[in-house]
Amino acid sequence: MPQASTSRGFAYLTALAQAIEKKLQRALVSPSQRRNLLEELFADIALEVDDRAKDIILGSEDVISVAEVGTRGLLCFYDVLADYFIWAPENGKHILDLIVQLWSQSFASHIFSLMFHKWLFEVQLDNSDVLLRYSSALVQGATNIFWIDIQTNTRRFHSLFQYLFEEVALVPERLKKIPLQAQRDLFLLLSRFLLFYNLADKLESFLKQFPDFTNVFLVGGPADIFVIQLVDQLQKLKVEPVLIHYLSHIKVLQGLELRMTTSTRLKACLYSFTSPGGPMYPTRAVRHAAWDALDMLFPVGRYPRHVISLFFRLLYPWYWPSSCWNFIMSCIQAVFYSVLRLIFSSWEKLTKPKHL
Repeated sequence: MPQASTSRGFAYLTALAQAIEKKLQRALVSPSQRRNLLEELFADIALEVDDRAKDIILGSEDVISVAEVGTRGLLCFYDVLADYFIWAPENGKHILDLIVQLWSQSFASHIFSLMFHKWLFEVQLDNSDVLLRYSSALVQGATNIFWIDIQTNTRRFHSLFQYLFEEVALVPERLKKIPLQAQRDLFLLLSRFLLFYNLADKLESFLKQFPDFTNVFLVGGPADIFVIQLVDQLQKLKVEPVLIHYLSHIKVLQGLELRMTTSTRLKACLYSFTSPGGPMYPTRAVRHAAWDALDMLFPVGRYPRHVISLFFRLLYPWYWPSSCWNFIMSCIQAVFYSVLRLIFSSWEKLTKPKHL
């Protein structure tokens, strides 16, 4: 394997790091353009790597490589930069110093989280204050980044979430490198976005790794904390496809032992999405998804809930025409599919050879 200094991929990423450093320096000396420059830099490192750059970075002769592009086949510049700063941490020192000087600016924590989320858990930091500052910035930046995915209903930053979830939260050796408060904040963050990034199948392992919380006597155990965060997240969601995605995957909560207060809170949240009008103003698709989730998680009292909901619908006369129309269309579809099934079954009987 050739030395890093002669590697094409390494040289390419070194030049890229130098360009990032120059843009950060421009942002530092230009207060009027600072926000725009940082926003541009964030957008640049979040871009997908084009084919030409991918051939250079991931070439067979390169020292720098990305072990796993991801299940979606999406490789962004922040993915390779995060690996690069592990291989060459000295090349990221000046960039890190500049980010610290721009700490209070918009997108500074975003940029730090994208480029240095692996570096934080691979490099030894002895200063506890610095470690706490970096850990807090990581959680803050990751929160804002994941909300960008939520608002656009994309998963461009899936690899960042996957690393924090699988390589940090589920690996005690890495998790313990950051302060306890940062561990708690990280787990609260991951709890809110777990369903969105389709990692619900690892919920059991995730709950087992939960750090200790000071208010556990009042709130409950890991399952209660997870559900509380999930409920808060559901109430903040405004993007219909994302909300439906959450509601359709919430069945993973089946079997969790929850406190009565937590269970009631979850039930009330789901029920708020089943009725038209305020405060949630859910669409018809959201209402149906909420009913399905509610009936699945709380089967006891299912039919009385539907009857009560029907009576409450009478309080919204402006929804009667649409409700009647949807009911008629559902009946027509049911009759249509029944007729089709009857026709196909009759045709099979007619074409079936008769045995003598």
